[in-house]
Amino acid sequence: MNVQFGIVAASLALLVLGRDGPDQPLARTDRLEERFTEKVKPFLEGYCHSCHGAKKQEASLDLRRDATPASIAKNLKHWDLVVQRLKDGDMPPEEAARQPKAEERAAVIEWFKEFRAREAERTAGDPGIVLAHRLSNAEYDYTIRDLTGIDIRPTREFPVDPANEAGFDNSGESLAMSPALLKKYLVAARHVADHVVLKPQGFVFAPHPAITDPDRDKYCVKRILSFYIAHQVDLSDYFLAARDYPNRVDPSTSLEQFAADRRLSPRYLRLLDAALSDSKFTVGPMATVRKAWLELPSENTRSACVKLREQVISLRKQYKPKIDKPSVNGISAGSQWVLIEANKQLAARHRNYNGDEKDPAVRASIERFCDVFPDAFVVADRSTGGSVVDAGKGRPLTAGFHLMQGYFRDDGPLYELILNDKERQELDALWHELDFLARASERQYKDFIFFERAEPPRFLAEAEFDFARSEDKDASSETKMKKLAEAYLAKAKRNKASDASVRAIESYFREMSARLRSLEKARLDAEPTHLDSLLKFAERAYRRPLTKAEGDDILAFYRKLHNEDGLGHEEAMRDSIAAILTSPFFCFRVQLAEGGMGPKPLTDHELASRLSYFLWSSMPDAELLRHAEAGDLHTPEILTAQVRRMVKDARVRGLATEFTGNWLDYRRFAEHNAVDRERFPNFTSELRQAMFEEPVRYVMDIAQSNRSILDLLHGNDTFVNRALAKHYGMPAPAGDEWVHIEDATKFGRGGMLPMAVFLTKNAPGLRTSPVKRGYWVVRRVLGETIPPPPPNVAELPKDEAKLGDLTLAQLLAKHRDAKACAGRHRRFDSVGLVFEGFGPVGELRKKDLGGKPVSTAARFPDGRDRDGLAGLQAYLKDTRQEDYLDNFCRKLFAYALGRTLMPSDDKSVSAMKARLKADRYAFGGLVESIVSSPQFLNKRGRAESR
Repeated sequence: MNVQFGIVAASLALLVLGRDGPDQPLARTDRLEERFTEKVKPFLEGYCHSCHGAKKQEASLDLRRDATPASIAKNLKHWDLVVQRLKDGDMPPEEAARQPKAEERAAVIEWFKEFRAREAERTAGDPGIVLAHRLSNAEYDYTIRDLTGIDIRPTREFPVDPANEAGFDNSGESLAMSPALLKKYLVAARHVADHVVLKPQGFVFAPHPAITDPDRDKYCVKRILSFYIAHQVDLSDYFLAARDYPNRVDPSTSLEQFAADRRLSPRYLRLLDAALSDSKFTVGPMATVRKAWLELPSENTRSACVKLREQVISLRKQYKPKIDKPSVNGISAGSQWVLIEANKQLAARHRNYNGDEKDPAVRASIERFCDVFPDAFVVADRSTGGSVVDAGKGRPLTAGFHLMQGYFRDDGPLYELILNDKERQELDALWHELDFLARASERQYKDFIFFERAEPPRFLAEAEFDFARSEDKDASSETKMKKLAEAYLAKAKRNKASDASVRAIESYFREMSARLRSLEKARLDAEPTHLDSLLKFAERAYRRPLTKAEGDDILAFYRKLHNEDGLGHEEAMRDSIAAILTSPFFCFRVQLAEGGMGPKPLTDHELASRLSYFLWSSMPDAELLRHAEAGDLHTPEILTAQVRRMVKDARVRGLATEFTGNWLDYRRFAEHNAVDRERFPNFTSELRQAMFEEPVRYVMDIAQSNRSILDLLHGNDTFVNRALAKHYGMPAPAGDEWVHIEDATKFGRGGMLPMAVFLTKNAPGLRTSPVKRGYWVVRRVLGETIPPPPPNVAELPKDEAKLGDLTLAQLLAKHRDAKACAGRHRRFDSVGLVFEGFGPVGELRKKDLGGKPVSTAARFPDGRDRDGLAGLQAYLKDTRQEDYLDNFCRKLFAYALGRTLMPSDDKSVSAMKARLKADRYAFGGLVESIVSSPQFLNKRGRAESR
């Protein structure tokens, strides 16, 4: 199967890989061709080829190869950078012997602008090359979460995914599959498969590996306990409801509806109401409770009901049931059948009174009291007194055996008085699963044999019992169980066992054998349902219907493992699941090319996957796949409705995390360790996680509330939890809740620019960095392309406390005096200097770490002086807002398509910006314009991809 993985992956790649744009002849515009010959070519030869020509290729760039407009058309990405350097005045460099005149430079720039526009129009709407690529680490984790229902995150040990030119790690341009990485995928698939739980019908996945019996015990017991906790009975709630029901606002409201509105059991509320309304009890505990209930005050009724509850609990302890624990000479008092018989008696008497009260009236009152108020609704843990709340601290749900594993179900009062039919079925199924999944009865019976042979008084020590050994595989077979029952019972009778003990022994063997035979049948009956679920699992994993051949292949693989290789059913199922998870149809996102030229529509299933991995970074859900199956997902109304539904879904967190984390370069902030924690002890792991979470929640809110994307720059609000609020000097919210701060400006926050995650990420740890912070704004937020610094640039001191007499701003001013640095730094230093009011971990401050007052004033690239965050926001609004909008659109479009943008995308980007402006920059309209674009809806024909 592993070899098949590599072969199929390679085959798929060959089907979908493309090379160049649409192979169509260039539409001639004679004047452009003439201007290239007259203006551009002489410019290149005169000013560029000396550094980028035959003898020397600075930055590995040889401009001689682009000697015609046709060759330039094939290298437009290169030329975008070249022309940008011409615009910035960086090329030719200042030290070059020859410098072009301003009109020469302008002529080349204008020619390229017109030429690029012509090419963009000619190829507009081209779907471009969308390579088959493996799921990114994030996509794999999210997909496993949604496929299994469990957040396993199996890529923790994977290497970090590289990003493509656009800065995103969800593209085939960067997501290769190496042999070493393939091994990690195989290990991850096995790890996921180890979580599978084969149920009586189909299979699910546990939150933890479920290979061993204790693993499965934990899974089943936790589910039963969770059910009990969800259905706990608080008598004070029922006393209050019984008091309020006669005075309900709407007299037509039935008791059933009244109880349901309060999340109470109608069955029990009716029973309690009848008992409390029954005036015949004038003595005994029922009379006492009724009198207290009738005297409940009209004020502070809740607290009075709580006191009444405690009174009932105290009274009920006086009528603890008595049992007759059996015993037989030569048999341990801890034998299974002895303790089970005792448990049965206790369970049968939770609602009974078996005392010696002689007065008929008092006895009737006690019996009614015990019937309405059981001594326990559930006995969840005998070692802690049975409380559901305390369950889990001891040995929950166990029968109380010594040195043996075994469970005893004791929830009769809950089952009889509280649960409805559907809830009873659910609880029955949970208990059946404990036996089915964890083989609880089989293990219990084998423990019984071991205990009776090994523990004093060793009732099975004689040679006549040598046939019964717990280690034998057939120890629990029907034949051996019957033989042991007869021998065991015969010896017990020889030891003068009472009739009651004999009946208890007979009951033990009879019930245990019947349970084991039933489970054997249930496991055989379940196997076909597991195989059906395996095919459905594969269909969901592949995110499309299986072909018949694929389904047959999966089943054949299972049968080979099971029938030929000798694996058990469960092991064969695990290996089959792991094989599905290593299939290229799961690990890769694939859009198979179709024949012919020109754009071809994505299939509906391909579109469903493109939508879900754009908005959720995960697989399509059932509703999306239903539309894909119906073939109506391309219908504009359906498509728009699905997009709006998906954005409202909590899984849009995938977009907020992965798009924003990659675009704004903080996706690995959880590993950020540059901060000196001795100098900044408040920078805890909890605070670091909260810093990461803040922009995720903010972008989620922008998406789900359809807010303006300009709020990222100019918003007054933010989200904080206790740790972040304390860091920001805000009032701390209660508990671990995240809260929305509508006016964060009074705390120096609001929008993304002053978020601590960006300020901390772009600081070296012991000081701030106006260079890094300014570069982050200009490069990441505004989308400027800035050339790397020249080699051997002097570094600023690492510790802000050791700057001497100069401030960081003054040191930067000196740094800018160097000609090699001035051009770059004038574009972003001032932007970074306005953040000096925030320290190395984003804390507000008025002095730097050396004790010198900080200044947040700076002269911006437009020549105006501005101060602080407000000044930066004004600069962005006045002069750079269009740059931000263009960058945001391009970044989101590139992320959605899973590829770097091309000139052929310009027209769609312009349409996106127009829609944005018309929609007051609302996020939703931007997303809808992306998913309705020809690039998103289509793929290239196979003929174009060769």
